[in-house]
Amino acid sequence: MTPSTASQRQSARNNLLDALQPADRALLAPHLEKVMLSKGDVLFAPGDEVTIVHFPCNATIASLLIAMSPGDMVETASIGREGAVGGIVSQGALPAYTQAVVQIGGPTYRMALASLQEAKARSLTLRNLFARYADCLLSQVLQSVACNALHPIDQRCARWLLSMRDRIGANNLPLTQETLAQMLGIQRTYLSKVFGRFKCEGLVKTTRGRVELIDIDRLEGASCECYGQVKHHFERVLKGVYPEDDLSFSDTA
Repeated sequence: MTPSTASQRQSARNNLLDALQPADRALLAPHLEKVMLSKGDVLFAPGDEVTIVHFPCNATIASLLIAMSPGDMVETASIGREGAVGGIVSQGALPAYTQAVVQIGGPTYRMALASLQEAKARSLTLRNLFARYADCLLSQVLQSVACNALHPIDQRCARWLLSMRDRIGANNLPLTQETLAQMLGIQRTYLSKVFGRFKCEGLVKTTRGRVELIDIDRLEGASCECYGQVKHHFERVLKGVYPEDDLSFSDTA
């Protein structure tokens, strides 16, 4: 990770920060530092003391991962411009339970957790906003648990692709099938069969390191209800924070 410079794009946007009241924005603004993240950057690992909060911007995406024996990793949540990573609700630095890894690089704003705690202590509306976001993040994790237990791989795969599209703001996703298989916790060969069906049905195209979504409406039909449930909960709890289709930041990844 390297600090941003004046030559870097200045239009970095995070929907959660954009939802701040002007007075709350003024509390956080002096402590926010714009940096660039690269794919594979580890924001924190299990057991680390979380002292930094990241607000992914534009098409930047981080995943919360759980490590299982013998070294397998499974995603529990993906976080993009709708949210934040690290220490949102806690009242101090706590050891991390998950690993946070950047899946798609790009700009982010970061600040010391201590500065965020100080700002929250001064503002009830700021505390409420982050508590509402924490509720939305928890809903994503809980929905993922239910989805993994009840729904077949093809529906889960469609849900993941659509959720990634929302956060990136584009139909062309910079990810490999190996990455997607890891996120879903399945074998690469099994995912290849799912993608084979999707391609035959005209839902997606794949090239080296990319997946292009061709028919969004039909892909939504192939997904389980979990995709819509998480979006609906965001809309009820934090209206306007979940990414909209008309925002595209794919060129900043």
